[in-house]
Amino acid sequence: MIIYLLSFLLTFLLTYLLSYLLSYLLTYFLTYLLTYFLSFFLSYLLIYLLTLLLTFLLTYFLTYLFTYLLSYLLTFLLTSFLTCLLTFLLTYLLIYLLTCLLTYFLTFLLTYLLPFLVTYFLSYLLIYLLTYLLTYLLTYLLAYLLTYLITYLLTSWSTVLLEKLTGSAASQEIIRIL
Repeated sequence: MIIYLLSFLLTFLLTYLLSYLLSYLLTYFLTYLLTYFLSFFLSYLLIYLLTLLLTFLLTYFLTYLFTYLLSYLLTFLLTSFLTCLLTFLLTYLLIYLLTCLLTYFLTFLLTYLLPFLVTYFLSYLLIYLLTYLLTYLLTYLLAYLLTYLITYLLTSWSTVLLEKLTGSAASQEIIRIL
């Protein structure tokens, strides 16, 4: 009888109770739990979580991000950019410009300007200087010297001086010839 009772209990418990209990638990508990939990989770928790997250992101994260990013950009990047610009760019630019300009200027000066100056300027300078000096200066100098020298020699004082210097009366002969 105990065996019968135990077998009955075990069969009833195992078959009916477990099957009904499991089916009830699985159906009601899981459906209600899942529906209420998912509805609560999706409706309240996600909404609150998203709103809190969005407000945190929009207020704190974006403000801190913008402030730190702008301060970083304005301080570090501008200083590094200015130092890079002032040190590297200006030095290389100045070196490049000075070397290129000086080399091109010196090559231009030595190859084009100096030969031009030497050939044309000096040749024209020498030609004009020599022609003007030789023609005008010598003609005016000779004309001035000859006219004043002859008039000085022809005066009576110059004849007396000439006679004393030479010791002869040749100055009288010059006056007679003229």
